[in-house]
Amino acid sequence: MAKKTVLIIDDDARNIFALKAMLLAKKFDCVAKTGALEALELLRSDLQVDFILMDMMMPEMDGYEAIPLIKKLENRKSTPVYAVTAQAMLGDKEKCLSAGADAYISKPIDVDRLLQLLV
Repeated sequence: MAKKTVLIIDDDARNIFALKAMLLAKKFDCVAKTGALEALELLRSDLQVDFILMDMMMPEMDGYEAIPLIKKLENRKSTPVYAVTAQAMLGDKEKCLSAGADAYISKPIDVDRLLQLLV
């Protein structure tokens, strides 16, 4: 079975480091971008990306703006985008899903739940 590639979009290097370490240990390939604009640039390419983990709260362009743009890319329409956020208040999950996220994961990340999404 081919390795799955996960794109991590997060402005915090510590989050990227922790997610990458966990995913690499579980035999995923990882690509990381610290901003939505550079992630969109990468997603316009032919690079294989099986899943996207999108931090919702970022400077410049947040996940609420970026997810609809990703979903408009012809080559990414069916790529699952999972919203990752520390925002765990009432209504945040619905806000993420209405922006186009395929699922919602709150921080700190439940590794078992994340791995269930990545199968």
